[in-house]
Amino acid sequence: MAEKEIECCEAVEVHENLLKIVNETMPEETELYDLAELFKVFGDSTRIRILFVLFEAEVCVCDLAQALQMTQSAISHQLKILKQNKLVKSRREGKSIFYSLADEHVRTIIAQGCEHIEEE
Repeated sequence: MAEKEIECCEAVEVHENLLKIVNETMPEETELYDLAELFKVFGDSTRIRILFVLFEAEVCVCDLAQALQMTQSAISHQLKILKQNKLVKSRREGKSIFYSLADEHVRTIIAQGCEHIEEE
């Protein structure tokens, strides 16, 4: 499938009224940077797999390692990134640490992504 060229305007005409709206509603640069950083976290399939497990249940690292056929060390590394970005939370129960989704926003973000890639 050949890539289509992006169509451009035939004449340069700046629409000041539209630019005014854009400039008034554009978030601060720091907010845009933070948002881009958050989306980078979703750019790793292992982290996505971990989140899908956590959709179903609160689990410990041992369970995640078994479910994803990975080492506990590899899982822990990814959980640290997910926790730093407030996508997962943990709680201690005896000698075990259980992980779960931080909130429903995480589920919504992934669900929206799935919906988008399944569009025709």
